[in-house]
Amino acid sequence: MSRTLTISEALHARLEAEARLRGLSVEQLLEDCERKESEIKRREEAVRGIRDLHERIRAKYGEMPDSVELIREDRER
Repeated sequence: MSRTLTISEALHARLEAEARLRGLSVEQLLEDCERKESEIKRREEAVRGIRDLHERIRAKYGEMPDSVELIREDRER
Protein backbone atom coordinates (compact mmCIF):
# COMPACT_ATOMS: atom_id res chain seq x y z
CA MET A 1 0.00 0.00 0.00
CA SER A 2 1.29 3.45 -0.85
CA ARG A 3 0.82 6.55 1.31
CA THR A 4 1.44 10.22 0.75
CA LEU A 5 3.28 12.19 3.41
CA THR A 6 3.48 15.97 3.48
CA ILE A 7 6.85 17.31 4.61
CA SER A 8 8.50 20.69 4.27
CA GLU A 9 10.52 21.55 1.18
CA ALA A 10 13.58 22.07 3.38
CA LEU A 11 13.32 18.59 4.89
CA HIS A 12 12.76 17.02 1.49
CA ALA A 13 15.80 18.85 0.11
CA ARG A 14 17.97 17.57 2.99
CA LEU A 15 16.71 14.02 2.53
CA GLU A 16 17.24 14.20 -1.21
CA ALA A 17 20.79 15.54 -0.80
CA GLU A 18 21.67 12.81 1.71
CA ALA A 19 20.13 10.14 -0.51
CA ARG A 20 22.09 11.41 -3.51
CA LEU A 21 25.34 11.26 -1.53
CA ARG A 22 24.64 7.62 -0.77
CA GLY A 23 23.46 6.76 -4.26
CA LEU A 24 19.92 6.10 -3.07
CA SER A 25 16.43 7.42 -3.60
CA VAL A 26 14.70 9.23 -0.72
CA GLU A 27 12.49 6.19 -0.20
CA GLN A 28 15.53 3.88 -0.08
CA LEU A 29 17.24 6.25 2.37
CA LEU A 30 14.23 6.19 4.69
CA GLU A 31 14.00 2.40 4.49
CA ASP A 32 17.73 2.15 5.24
CA CYS A 33 17.35 4.42 8.27
CA GLU A 34 14.43 2.35 9.56
CA ARG A 35 16.38 -0.88 9.07
CA LYS A 36 19.37 0.54 10.96
CA GLU A 37 17.12 1.77 13.78
CA SER A 38 15.57 -1.71 14.08
CA GLU A 39 19.06 -3.24 14.20
CA ILE A 40 20.13 -0.80 16.93
CA LYS A 41 17.06 -1.69 19.00
CA ARG A 42 17.74 -5.41 18.52
CA ARG A 43 21.35 -4.97 19.66
CA GLU A 44 20.30 -2.88 22.66
CA GLU A 45 17.91 -5.67 23.70
CA ALA A 46 20.73 -8.22 23.36
CA VAL A 47 23.02 -6.08 25.50
CA ARG A 48 20.29 -5.71 28.14
CA GLY A 49 19.89 -9.48 28.15
CA ILE A 50 23.63 -9.99 28.59
CA ARG A 51 23.74 -7.46 31.42
CA ASP A 52 20.76 -9.12 33.12
CA LEU A 53 22.44 -12.52 32.84
CA HIS A 54 25.67 -11.08 34.24
CA GLU A 55 23.79 -9.60 37.21
CA ARG A 56 21.98 -12.90 37.89
CA ILE A 57 25.27 -14.80 37.79
CA ARG A 58 26.92 -12.23 40.07
CA ALA A 59 23.99 -12.41 42.51
CA LYS A 60 24.13 -16.21 42.58
CA TYR A 61 27.91 -16.82 42.60
CA GLY A 62 29.41 -13.47 43.58
CA GLU A 63 32.05 -11.51 41.71
CA MET A 64 34.21 -13.81 39.62
CA PRO A 65 37.96 -13.30 39.88
CA ASP A 66 39.86 -11.90 36.90
CA SER A 67 41.46 -14.82 35.08
CA VAL A 68 43.98 -12.78 33.04
CA GLU A 69 46.91 -13.66 35.32
CA LEU A 70 46.00 -17.36 35.26
CA ILE A 71 45.86 -17.30 31.47
CA ARG A 72 49.26 -15.56 31.27
CA GLU A 73 50.79 -18.13 33.60
CA ASP A 74 49.27 -20.92 31.53
CA ARG A 75 50.74 -19.51 28.32
CA GLU A 76 54.20 -19.16 29.88
CA ARG A 77 54.40 -22.89 30.66
